[in-house]
Amino acid sequence: MAFASFDRNKSGGAPMAEINMVPLIDVVLVLLVIFIVTAPLLTNAVKLDLPKATSQADIQKPEKIEFAIDGNGLLYWNGERISREDAAAKFVEEGLKRPQPAIYLRADQNVPYRYIAEMLADASKAGLGKVAFVSEPEK
Repeated sequence: MAFASFDRNKSGGAPMAEINMVPLIDVVLVLLVIFIVTAPLLTNAVKLDLPKATSQADIQKPEKIEFAIDGNGLLYWNGERISREDAAAKFVEEGLKRPQPAIYLRADQNVPYRYIAEMLADASKAGLGKVAFVSEPEK
């Protein structure tokens, strides 16, 4: 290893050609120790209560409700005459079931849209979302 001196005769004016590696190795070792110590602190684990999977199929078929509105605005629940208040109460009762039933709406061609909108609003308030419109194909 060459050390610089203040004597001009000994050095001969030539630049120093060796690199001192000791400080570089010291810095690298200090950084290595810091990374080894802090690496376990960076792993954050969140505890989750995940659902358990089963291989059994859920074969519950949703119930089917046929709701009809005739040309005079009269309401029918599975073929039985019913008032609007009773229909709203039945919608609330059916909305609590799991799985929710599907409602098949049959409306006469001459029914004002107001009756259909009232029925849809009552079903929506009860939490029922599966409403299907039943129609007849053209001849």
